[in-house]
Amino acid sequence: MVTTKAKRVAAAKKAARTRKRNAALKAATAKKVAAARKAARTRKRNAAKKAAPKRKAAPKRKAAKRKAAPKRKAAPKRKAAKRKAAPKRKAAKRKAAPKRKAAKRRR
Repeated sequence: MVTTKAKRVAAAKKAARTRKRNAALKAATAKKVAAARKAARTRKRNAAKKAAPKRKAAPKRKAAKRKAAPKRKAAPKRKAAKRKAAPKRKAAKRKAAPKRKAAKRRR
């Protein structure tokens, strides 16, 4: 793209103007911000001078540890009394059944 020298110069001038304007705006903003910061600091300082002295918090104490109630000792375990076994009844001796005589064979 071919542009004439005059156009190039005009564009450069315009760019320079914009740059200058932007720089001036930036400086003005910075000045305002700085002034605001300074004013805030002064206000804070004056308030601190007027304010009543703050009470210092008492050092925190650890709560006393509660002692656990003494544990009850378990009663000694007693062994259960051994029961005597009931006397065993002896089984009566079994008599063998009487043997049958062989029946005589009839002729």
